[in-house]
Amino acid sequence: MLALVALGGNALLRDGQQGTINEQNENTVRTLESLMFLVEQGYNLVITHGNGPQVGNIMLRNDAGEMQYGIAQMPLDICVADSQGGIGYMIERNLHNVLNRHGLVRNVITLVTQVLVEPDDEAFRNPAKRIGRKFTKDESEELSRIKGWRFKPDKNEAEKFRRVVPSPEPVGIMNEFVVKQNALEGTIVIAAGGGGVPVFLDANNELQPVEAVVDKDLASAMLAAHIGADEFYILTDVPFVYANYNTPQQKVLEFLDYHDTIKYRNSGTFAEGSMAPKINAALRFLEKGGKKSIITEANYLCDKAYGTKITMQYDEDDNEKRMDRL
Repeated sequence: MLALVALGGNALLRDGQQGTINEQNENTVRTLESLMFLVEQGYNLVITHGNGPQVGNIMLRNDAGEMQYGIAQMPLDICVADSQGGIGYMIERNLHNVLNRHGLVRNVITLVTQVLVEPDDEAFRNPAKRIGRKFTKDESEELSRIKGWRFKPDKNEAEKFRRVVPSPEPVGIMNEFVVKQNALEGTIVIAAGGGGVPVFLDANNELQPVEAVVDKDLASAMLAAHIGADEFYILTDVPFVYANYNTPQQKVLEFLDYHDTIKYRNSGTFAEGSMAPKINAALRFLEKGGKKSIITEANYLCDKAYGTKITMQYDEDDNEKRMDRL
């Protein structure tokens, strides 16, 4: 079996933490421990991960270096690549140690991954993904004039402004064959971190960078489908998918088929800022031939009593369990 496991942001950095390397290492080890049951069962694995807090910190260092020392800022694609390398190294090193403690032997590699986007994607006409630190109105206007950056008010502080960049749809994964080949040979591959570094092909068929970010769940779903993964795990900060989350009507949705998931999504059951992107990623994986997608919290991954399973249709065992819970 080949599985792709997408690590959510809380797998590396949790709410309320400062983001020290010790904290991130501890979180990473705890998450990787939960993957060992898959390795012990003989799964081949590909791991993807988020990078939001980390790439944000890289951009803050960019800002500080420019303001205090006149160091030229690096563009967003370089910042994303930097985060892929740093986070990938942290996962790779800790994974070697965790495997060793369990008496397991696997090679582990990290691949800095470029993800293809279309330069005429609608997202480039309406950038909406907020990145970097907050600025005053005057600062944002000056940066718009000097750098051509675009800004929108911060969601929590209307008097503050944050830079916005496009979040185009992924249309291809560079070196996906390398990922698949290595994974099928038993190597655990860490790839497509933070959604990958977005690039496009110009008129000369040459790769060019863009100032954008790609949704990590959509990129992970595409990679999972393209390498022929049997299962797609999305690890987040809740053990189940819920209908009407955080309301008195909250309900666990433990078993879902494709059509029921579509109905729930279209009715607005899943919040756009949290669960909806994960649901959309799971659906895309199934549409491209995937067998099942499981959304759960990292620490519950090895406990099969937890996690929402989404399939094209219920198999007999799952349907029997589902009926027992109705």
